[in-house]
Amino acid sequence: MRVLIVEDELRMASLIRRGLLREGLAADVAGSGEEALVFAGAHEYDAVVLDVLLPGMNGFETCGRLRSEGVWTPVLMLTARDAVEDRVAGLDSGADDYLVKPFAFAELLARLRALVRRGEPERPSVLEVGDLSLDPATRRVRRGASEIELSAKEFALLEAFMRRQGIVLSRFDLLEHAWDFAYENRSNIVDVYVRRLRAKIDEPFGCHSLETVRGAGYRFRAQAAA
Repeated sequence: MRVLIVEDELRMASLIRRGLLREGLAADVAGSGEEALVFAGAHEYDAVVLDVLLPGMNGFETCGRLRSEGVWTPVLMLTARDAVEDRVAGLDSGADDYLVKPFAFAELLARLRALVRRGEPERPSVLEVGDLSLDPATRRVRRGASEIELSAKEFALLEAFMRRQGIVLSRFDLLEHAWDFAYENRSNIVDVYVRRLRAKIDEPFGCHSLETVRGAGYRFRAQAAA
């Protein structure tokens, strides 16, 4: 296993690196987010240990940049900040796990092993289909340069479509993804919301992303504006 440690505190970086080396792992150290981007772009790592409080570009920004540049190496956020909003920000920026200082080295090692076992699936933090993008973290939807305002339910339905691009989804499939079991009115609610989505993400831009598949349901496909 080869690990990139992104930590500006030399003592902490040295302790982590020595511990990993003792376990037979290879480890490189980057002292800033900018340096981490260079390292990660030049070498293939099995995992990244990323501190949040870095000089210049912080850990959240660094993780977001890694993901936007196509680096999907598992990231373990390491920080003294344990507030819920910080953990949420870290995970939403694309991190895979979060460990708060002070920590036991055995736990850090176990978390790294768990991350590596999961592998490196491509899972963009921002969904993109054609010129339409959806950011689950910021709840923003854009068609090209235009921002689109959606209700919470419209957003949930669009996310379900974009995560399954090209697949025919039945009305039942969409109900299962966007409504909970407590919802009782299951008559034509999906059709109503599909019409609302079309009116917001397609019609103003001359697009036809949401297709009706007769007798089966709906399919979402890439469709740039005309």
